[in-house]
Amino acid sequence: MGSAGCTLAVGRVPDCGVMLMRSRFRSDRRLTVRMTVTLFLLGLLYVGFVAALIVLLRSWVLVVVLVGAMFVAQFWFSDRIAMFAMRGRVVEREEYPELHAVVDRLCAIADMPKPVVAVSEMDMPNAFATGRNPNHAVVCVTTGLLRRLEPSELEGVLAHELSHVAHKDVAVITIASFLGVVAGLIVRFAFYSGLFGGRKDQNTAAVLAAVIGVSVAVYALSFLLIRALSRYRELAADRAAAQLTGRPSALASALTKVSGDIARIPTKDLRTAQAFNAFYFTPASGREPGLERYFSTHPTLQQRLDQLGRISAELGEAQAPGKAG
Repeated sequence: MGSAGCTLAVGRVPDCGVMLMRSRFRSDRRLTVRMTVTLFLLGLLYVGFVAALIVLLRSWVLVVVLVGAMFVAQFWFSDRIAMFAMRGRVVEREEYPELHAVVDRLCAIADMPKPVVAVSEMDMPNAFATGRNPNHAVVCVTTGLLRRLEPSELEGVLAHELSHVAHKDVAVITIASFLGVVAGLIVRFAFYSGLFGGRKDQNTAAVLAAVIGVSVAVYALSFLLIRALSRYRELAADRAAAQLTGRPSALASALTKVSGDIARIPTKDLRTAQAFNAFYFTPASGREPGLERYFSTHPTLQQRLDQLGRISAELGEAQAPGKAG
């Protein structure tokens, strides 16, 4: 039973009556505060970064035009970029009726627009949400995930991804990651231009070194801020999904199953996917992080299961998380 007294059974429309209003994704004040603070700090960093580049490159028009164009491109086309990189394609109801049915039910309960539904032909079991706002969102699952999960487990994963869309943290993480992307590209460009650009005078070399130094510092700071936000938003999405469906045990079962299966996939097969870890249901790392968990995009599996266990106890769910879904 969910907190609103509404059972969400896979395969039928929930019988909730007027209680539907209480089953929507709850606003998460702590997540909103963290997103606001992160964007504010990154905004200050962004202004400082652009100002430093203008001083170093002595051309504010060039810097503003290039950085502005890259920002617009990433923000407006982030969904297409992610879909292309992960070989995702939009699927219609006739092709995946059960997948569409689950998304339809969850969106009706959450009272939110239905996102575009996509499938990626990958054996790695995972899912992600992308898009600049709830009206231009995409939820994509891999064929590996569809093949491995039970209906109730899939429902939990999709509720998790829809929570990202509803709370708008997909757009926030896209905007937040922009600064690190630009800084990383500048470092690479400066490095290769310095390596293959022939001899340079001392002034040019000094400017090049300064640009690299500023970019590295900006990348490092944005990296830490984004990782901290990303870990919290995953816990927030787990919490919202468990409360919406009233089945934290099913989500916990999906987490355990997916994490275990990813750990068995060769690292070389996960390398391409790892670039998009911040958007995934669970990271494509292949193993639980040790000390590097402080730099991870996701909390540890145990942290996520512990939270779901507490929610299960609060909801009075009969089945403990981590067992059969």
